[in-house]
Amino acid sequence: MNSQLQQGPHSDNLINHHGNPSLANILPRHDVHPDQVSNDVLKPAEHQVVLTIKAVVTVIVTAGGFLSTIGITRHLEDLAGKTLLLELVSAQLDPKTGKEKEAIKGHSHRVRRDVEEVIYESEFSIPAGFGEIGAVLVENEHHKEIYIQTIDLTGFPNASTLSISCTSWVHSKHYNAQKRVFFTNKSYLPSDTPSGLKRLREMELQNLRGNGEGERKTSDRIYDYDKYNDLGVPDSKLARPVLGGKELPYPRRCRTGRPRTEKDPLSEERSTNVYIPRDEAFSEEKHLTFSGKTLKSVLHALLPQLEISLIDRDLGFPLFKEIDSLFNEGIALPKPKTIGFFRSIIPRLVKAVSDGQNDLLLFETPAMLDRDKFSWFRDEEFSRQTLAGLNPFSIELVKEWPLKSKLDPEIYGPPESLITTELVEKEIKGFMTVNEALDKKKLFLLDYHDLLIPLVNKVREIEGTTLYGSRTLFFLTENGSLRPVAIELTRPPIGDKPQWKQVFVPCWDATGAWLWRLAKAHVCAHDSGYHQLVIHWLRTHCVTEPYIIAANRQMSAMHPIYRLLCPHFRYTMEINALARESLINAGGVIESSFSPGKYSMELSSAAYDQLWRFDMEALPADLIRRGMAVEDPTAKHGLKLTIEDYPFANDGLILWDAINQWVSDYVNHYYPDASLVKCDQELQGWWTEVRTKGHEDKKDEPWWPVLETPEDLIHVLTTIIWVTSGHHAAVNFGQYTYAGYFPNRPTIARTNMPCEDPSEEVVNTFMTKPETILLNCFPSKIQATTVMAVLDVLSTHSPDEEYIGEILEPSWTENPVIMDAFECFKDSLKELERIINQRNADKNLKNRVGAGVVPYELLKPFSKQGVTGMGVPNSISI
Repeated sequence: MNSQLQQGPHSDNLINHHGNPSLANILPRHDVHPDQVSNDVLKPAEHQVVLTIKAVVTVIVTAGGFLSTIGITRHLEDLAGKTLLLELVSAQLDPKTGKEKEAIKGHSHRVRRDVEEVIYESEFSIPAGFGEIGAVLVENEHHKEIYIQTIDLTGFPNASTLSISCTSWVHSKHYNAQKRVFFTNKSYLPSDTPSGLKRLREMELQNLRGNGEGERKTSDRIYDYDKYNDLGVPDSKLARPVLGGKELPYPRRCRTGRPRTEKDPLSEERSTNVYIPRDEAFSEEKHLTFSGKTLKSVLHALLPQLEISLIDRDLGFPLFKEIDSLFNEGIALPKPKTIGFFRSIIPRLVKAVSDGQNDLLLFETPAMLDRDKFSWFRDEEFSRQTLAGLNPFSIELVKEWPLKSKLDPEIYGPPESLITTELVEKEIKGFMTVNEALDKKKLFLLDYHDLLIPLVNKVREIEGTTLYGSRTLFFLTENGSLRPVAIELTRPPIGDKPQWKQVFVPCWDATGAWLWRLAKAHVCAHDSGYHQLVIHWLRTHCVTEPYIIAANRQMSAMHPIYRLLCPHFRYTMEINALARESLINAGGVIESSFSPGKYSMELSSAAYDQLWRFDMEALPADLIRRGMAVEDPTAKHGLKLTIEDYPFANDGLILWDAINQWVSDYVNHYYPDASLVKCDQELQGWWTEVRTKGHEDKKDEPWWPVLETPEDLIHVLTTIIWVTSGHHAAVNFGQYTYAGYFPNRPTIARTNMPCEDPSEEVVNTFMTKPETILLNCFPSKIQATTVMAVLDVLSTHSPDEEYIGEILEPSWTENPVIMDAFECFKDSLKELERIINQRNADKNLKNRVGAGVVPYELLKPFSKQGVTGMGVPNSISI
């Protein structure tokens, strides 16, 4: 009888369409009854030919690690013939004893070294009845860790190759005696785990969970949880509260086990190198050519040099031409100790003036400024960017009228808005009544009132900044574009002063027009802070880390859902660790350059507490919640957009549908029966831990999805993949395009409106030189250039970027059904790219096409490296 039997639909076929690796046609299968196997296979061992298998191990050359430093030790180890010890593990238990079969051991020897890789080889004699190879154990006998890319086993009768994708660091046995296990590329649900691999599957998960004790070392691969208790320095002006818990709810981050501070036992000591599990680190290429080194260089080397060059931290730009000079003249930097240091690590930002001279910080002209120097000044661009700019997640339909705060009036003053029916009808000039506008869904809002008001008085105590609560009202015109109607700025009662609030509208007189421009600057600063701290950091980076930790603790590397999610978790934990180190920490870039100042992370916590819900993170749900769409089974994507020309939503829904279809095909293959989802202990363990540990402060919320059917699982996975790919790309890779010229998106407003308790000097300056008041309100030179340098780096695609739908994972090649589904996914993304190009050529789409308008390309799936304003990586990789 033919031994090439197919597995069930929820496991990968052992014989794939490449003829790739399987011993199924020569050795007994774990899921095949002995009666079904050919007589030749079952012959007694003494009558069978022993099979000789060759193992080829590919080790990647690293610039700073194992291969560059091993030196004479490596030579001696090679002579001794002991470099890597491999053990082949049978997928089957011994039918006689019911125990695991003895692994077949062999040492690998180095046979070749190329520029980028070193090849090790060994041979194994496989006895009859050994069965299918299910895993390889590896012991690294060197004194340093190594990075193993693949292990390829050859020598099977049908000339096939069993390829095992490792892509992992392997510690030295001298540091940790525990052997590493690498399972084959076949995926198994827990219930289908071959009997010979069950113990290894559980053991590996236990190793990854650790015991919750001790300080983690760089080479560890342990995933555990902790609160955000490492952002500040207790008993100093940099002291910050712990995020996570009843007072300040927040997602959890990876536990490092660093000692607690003496002054505050709840806070963890800070360090220059923050632990992340070893395989979560940036690749060597990314470290050397981009983010790790570049971002750290900007934060720890370039910024101090800027502070030397720009001696006065509070000094602003006296003239607009000085802002322009950042792009054509630059800022001379003090000569670093190493000639060309900055030029070598951040060549896009730092140029050489001439040999031996100081370096020059010279910014590239952002695409928005390059196309239209004055676009930032115009109301239509201010409005358009709410739909097609850096933050298209905040605009919402006005559903209740009149506008009213939900905050306690005893503390924050009268809740009624001064944006009244009479004012609105005057501004829309009798085109329709407010009631008609509400019925026809014509009024939209940027609402930063209730979230910011509780912080206003605290922020105003910080020297060099101010804050208001704000509401900005827009009217949808006949051509589908938004027109700003009014801005309301509010200050709550402070001391013996009552609440102050005022409404500003577009004006035709000089004084009113300048007040309107100043009000827009404050709103842009509010939007910049909210975008960075909530839409970007909280809703993508921060909430994703618990998904990653739980996945590694609860789902085996051979679990098909783990293998689906893994590409979407690449590099996220390292970039998050870098953010805790230098961006969101006390005194970091966010606190020193954004409006909420040292209360920035408290704002992020408040948003998590009041606004974040997993079930609302799906793009369709988010649009519906904001009133930007309604469910419509007859419409494309099942939604009807409230604003038809909404570039982010139009492109995003195509990407959402493509992801959803790919996930549906994948999940339905592995879970053809609903009971399989409910009975999958690893899957259920993952989702339970996401809720109860990763998002512990919201664990009892009723809106958490349950995982009982394939449909439930598809929606959860699609949401996570959308957040890590489309959502993040939409709010990250346009940062330099839209905020590189900071007057378009100032990150901070440093001065009050000149009509709020003004001094005589302020009034005189405003009346004689209003431009000076606006420039003084903008960020200082050091704040602006710091943010510009950081945004340039954060907007950059690295050379090793992995874009969505681009790379076929090795485990997917094992299954023709999954491969075909992935090809369909890839085709749908190419179609999205074509549609975006077509839309950007359609002059009827006013919100994405126009004179001097930057075309909306942020959700184009693919990109070249660099700052491109397009490209959707698989993961939150920067």
